[in-house]
Amino acid sequence: MAVFDRTHKTKMSTGIFKSATAVSLLLACGIALSGCATNKPRAQASVSQSQQLKPGSQEMQKALAYWGGAYSKDQKNPRTILNYAAALRIDGQGQQAEAILRRGVIANAENKTIAASYGKVLAENGKLQEALNVIDNAFDPAQPNWKMLSAKAAILDQLGETKQARATYQQALKISPNEPSVLNNLGMSYLLAGDLRNAETALRSALDTGRAGSQVRQNLALTLGLQGRFDEAVRVAQSDIDPRQAAENVAYLKTMLGKA
Repeated sequence: MAVFDRTHKTKMSTGIFKSATAVSLLLACGIALSGCATNKPRAQASVSQSQQLKPGSQEMQKALAYWGGAYSKDQKNPRTILNYAAALRIDGQGQQAEAILRRGVIANAENKTIAASYGKVLAENGKLQEALNVIDNAFDPAQPNWKMLSAKAAILDQLGETKQARATYQQALKISPNEPSVLNNLGMSYLLAGDLRNAETALRSALDTGRAGSQVRQNLALTLGLQGRFDEAVRVAQSDIDPRQAAENVAYLKTMLGKA
C-alpha cells in the first residue's frame, strides 16, 4: 500500500482490504513520500526525515545522485547505506536496494538498523520468510531493538500471523513508548482486519505524539472514510494535500463503498 510504510499482501475475508488498497493508491498520488531536498546541504539529511519526495521527480534524481555518489566512495558507511537504499526504495528500485542492504549487513554485522531495513526490503520484494529469518537472526533479546521488532511485526502481519504481529508491536512500544511509526503500522494492521475503531485509536495516538508525518494523517483519513465519516476524513486529509484533491479522494471512496 502506497501510504502504508509496508506492503500488505495478506488476503482478508472482508471487502475493506480491497477498498483500502485502491483508495490508498489514490491518496498516494497527492501526498508526500520520504525524500531529500534539492540543494546540497539538505540533500545530506536523512532520506527518511527530509521533505516530500516523489518517485521519478527531479528531487528524487538529485537524491539518488547524491547518495549514489557517496556510496561509490564508501560502501561500508552505515548512514550512506541506509540513505541510498531508502532513496532506491522510494524510487521503486527495490531489487537494487536489497542488494545494497545485503552488502551493508555483511559489512556492518552488528548494525541493527541496517538489518531491520534489509528485512523490510526483503518483505517488500515478496521474500517474507527470508525477511523474517534475517530479523530473527540479528535480534538480540538481551538488547531488544524496537525497529527490529516493528519490522518483524510487519512481516508477521503479511504472513497472516495477526495475533503474533500485534503482540510484537506491543513489545516494540514497550521499548519505545508512543513511537508513531509503530502505532501507524499497528493501526493499519487493525484496519486491514476490518477493526476500524482500534485502527482509528492507534492512528490518533500516533498523531497525538506530535511526531507523526503525513502518512499517518492520510491513513487516518482513510480509516475515517471507511467508517462513513467523510467530512472528517476530508479535514484530516487536506492537512497535507490540496483541499480539492482531498475531497476528490473521499468522493472516490464514497463511490467505492456505494455511498455516493
